[in-house]
Amino acid sequence: MLLKIILNAGLLISFYNLEAQPKKFSYSASKMGSPFNIILYSTDSSIANQAADDAYKLVDSLVYIFSDYIDSSELNRLCAGAGREEAFIASPALFEILEISVDASRKSKGSFDITLGALTRLWRRARKEKSWPSENEVQQALAVSGYKKIKLDKATRSVWLTQKGMLLDLGGIAQGYIAQKVIDNLRARGISSALVNVSGDIVTSGSPPDKNGWTLALAVPESRDKILERTISVSGKSVTTSGNAFQFMIHEGKKYSHVLDPHTGYGLTSGRTVTVIADDGIKADWLTKAFSQLSFSAARKLARQQNAEFIITENKKEKIRKRLSRGFASFWTTVK
Repeated sequence: MLLKIILNAGLLISFYNLEAQPKKFSYSASKMGSPFNIILYSTDSSIANQAADDAYKLVDSLVYIFSDYIDSSELNRLCAGAGREEAFIASPALFEILEISVDASRKSKGSFDITLGALTRLWRRARKEKSWPSENEVQQALAVSGYKKIKLDKATRSVWLTQKGMLLDLGGIAQGYIAQKVIDNLRARGISSALVNVSGDIVTSGSPPDKNGWTLALAVPESRDKILERTISVSGKSVTTSGNAFQFMIHEGKKYSHVLDPHTGYGLTSGRTVTVIADDGIKADWLTKAFSQLSFSAARKLARQQNAEFIITENKKEKIRKRLSRGFASFWTTVK
């Protein structure tokens, strides 16, 4: 009789464990002009659905703060007061991303800069109208940029943009910031295995059940659909890729990326594709922009300081050239 009870208890425990195994849930919505994809594992569909719904509401609230496409966004209201003496009192989210951005500009020696808003709008219009801007237009937009023209007071969340006509563009960091906030929100709900993908900005939490990490493919430089022969595996890390496969202009036979050089005001022409692996989505996002411009030695030094790894790929005479930071190879999976 005792043996029968023990056996029945074992069957019940096995049945319970089978039922309690987390299931995969996938969600997708159009946000910030791109698909915003969420994958999460949960034992309860109602918890998963509610978490995803709340995540997208969080995204919408942050987009309304950060977007330079929405006239009434908090970012645009800040820019409307550029050059004035009175301070703009920012929301906690806006102040946080501004503070991180200015710090990133200092650490990257200006290779990442959110004050290029006038330039990004100029080139955005140029791509849409297929018209090359004049040198004078570029120089005028460049003249109202410079991260040192942002002044911050953390105690009061006060912000000053000291240059009249100055415009901010958070496009190089906001996706990573928002993706990270979504992952943080899911983790706070007890969802420990999740992946968020915002147009190539990927933030992960934990790993899929029975896996060591999330397997990700890397794009071939300047290609929209080809991938490298090896994949990477990450757990609790963030991965961002930046290149010119989708947004660029060709002028006099030269390809100019949408990623701008803060020193010249023109798009980069190196053709680099940069992938960064970092501890959080915010850092991974801005580091890709910095590494797109810095020399390899400077990028490697900055990566060590930020506890990040990276790979830079370029097409050189029809061959793909790869340059990796020292620890990047540890993320490779097997050869296909």
